[in-house]
Amino acid sequence: MRANKPVRRPLWRWRSNPMRRREDVIEGWVLLATWAVIAVGAPVAGVVVGQATADGLAQQQVERHPATAVLVHSARPGGDNVTTPDDRVVGTVRWTAPDGTRHEDRTLVAPTVATGDRIGVWTDRHHRVTPPPLTPSEAASQAAATGALVSLALAGAAGGGCCAVRAALDRCRARAWEAEWRKVGPQWGRAAR
Repeated sequence: MRANKPVRRPLWRWRSNPMRRREDVIEGWVLLATWAVIAVGAPVAGVVVGQATADGLAQQQVERHPATAVLVHSARPGGDNVTTPDDRVVGTVRWTAPDGTRHEDRTLVAPTVATGDRIGVWTDRHHRVTPPPLTPSEAASQAAATGALVSLALAGAAGGGCCAVRAALDRCRARAWEAEWRKVGPQWGRAAR
């Protein structure tokens, strides 16, 4: 004798059924949209954001240039100078750009650098001191990590949103079942007598 196995119908929310409620149809569409976002939207968003990050980092490599600057003001630890965890202090440096213009800006320097010492700095296209650009391998790693993080965040948000909608729909169904039971429940007691 064969045991009765329940037949799985993955699209039961859309089939015609007198027991189907509006909440069941909404839940079906929410589940479909969630899986579409997780399967297609999240990977596409991750690739797009990763590529945009890689393009931005490549642009930094093009726009930033090394320059040799001279420390104008002596940087001493303590006092009014701001120090960083690695004991660097803010100092004022001056350099000449490739076009011959002179520029001055503030940057972090080691406390052992004296006034008049030459130090290497990186500048942007506006002749401001900026951090050095990432190496190509660091840029690729950061772009990949950013893309993966965005993809996971979007998939997690879609899953969390789906869970929240399903919980709200379950509360609606529970309220509807409770209201119907208040109508039908007292009649069951009379039928049994």
